[in-house]
Amino acid sequence: MNREAADVSIAGVVLAGGRGRRMGGADKGLQEYRGRPLVAWVLERLAPQVDELLVSANRNRERYAAFGYRVVPDRLPGFAGPLAALDAALAAAAHPLLAIVPCDSPFLPVDLVARLYAALAAGGADLAVARTNARSQPVFCLCRRRVLPGLSAFLAAGGRRVEQWQATLPRVEVAFDDQPEAFVNINTCAELGSLEGSADKPR
Repeated sequence: MNREAADVSIAGVVLAGGRGRRMGGADKGLQEYRGRPLVAWVLERLAPQVDELLVSANRNRERYAAFGYRVVPDRLPGFAGPLAALDAALAAAAHPLLAIVPCDSPFLPVDLVARLYAALAAGGADLAVARTNARSQPVFCLCRRRVLPGLSAFLAAGGRRVEQWQATLPRVEVAFDDQPEAFVNINTCAELGSLEGSADKPR
């Protein structure tokens, strides 16, 4: 289903609010890949796919704001993880649907939101999650804002695992087997250095 034809608006959020433990505590989204911060590659790819774009960040908010998008910190203290970022973004977004992607995936699919929305609408689901070669990609997803109360309750009860919360929702998985490389994410300095030296680049 074409969302423009259905007159549906979608917000997007780039998750950049973690501690970056596996990257030595560095702010992952601001680490450079081919002369640009990782988050810049992701913003460039996601922005044309959504009607509003947010950045979830708990550190270096001014630097993230310089990219021109609203920065939303977690509502929960203590770097509570991607679900806390999603909770804050759902509360802040002005549209009925929210697309979620991480800041460390510079090859993000340019048709991600369209394909997730088509499956969400066709299945009458509350959540659509990308999948590559039978592997779920839980932080590449699209959800309805109406899931916010349940998510907030899940967090208040101590829940933190993304997959555990997603399993409670009416959901569909969307195969992206045609472009698995689009979901490569960079978790360590070694991975970033390896990618810098490779012939691969965002398409």
